[in-house]
Amino acid sequence: MQLVVARIGRAHGIKGEVTVEVRTDEPELRLAPGAVLATDPAATGPLTIETGRVHSGRLLLRFAGVTDRTGAEALRNTLLIADVDPEEMPEGEDEYYDHQLMDLDVVTEDGVEVGRITEISHLPSQDLFIVERPDGTEVMIPFVEEIVSEIDLREQRAVITPPPGLIDDRAEIASGREAEEAERAEGEPQADEPGEDA
Repeated sequence: MQLVVARIGRAHGIKGEVTVEVRTDEPELRLAPGAVLATDPAATGPLTIETGRVHSGRLLLRFAGVTDRTGAEALRNTLLIADVDPEEMPEGEDEYYDHQLMDLDVVTEDGVEVGRITEISHLPSQDLFIVERPDGTEVMIPFVEEIVSEIDLREQRAVITPPPGLIDDRAEIASGREAEEAERAEGEPQADEPGEDA
């Protein structure tokens, strides 16, 4: 099975290094020197990683045969793809590959159907499940322990305990609007009511 493990960004310096947007939880395994990766577009690769280092929090890679800034710039936006055994599991406990999470049914702890995972978005701070609801709309669910309480690959489902407003944002907006109107009404003087002194 082929998995996207990174996207090449801008050239860095003049010796062929590139910045990389990492899309794997195991960069030390998938993006190590010597790794040979397929590419999208396919004509760009395969690419062999020659060196890798972290600079200012970003991973920098240099590929065999790419020795200058022009060559590095030509690789920009190329996806790096690794061959992974479909049965292989990540080393860390409670870690999953994207392909294992795709198409899982998402339900709340009390069994309410939320939808199906159609995409996983890897942000710097956390990963997000993009979940398509039965009505065709999408909701984003942070893949954090406080919200995703269980991943059951055998049952093909993810169980969540969403905070108020996460999966029913329309209800939160409506209740927020009602609260604002109630506050406004409390602050306004009541007309045509006799006061105690009258």
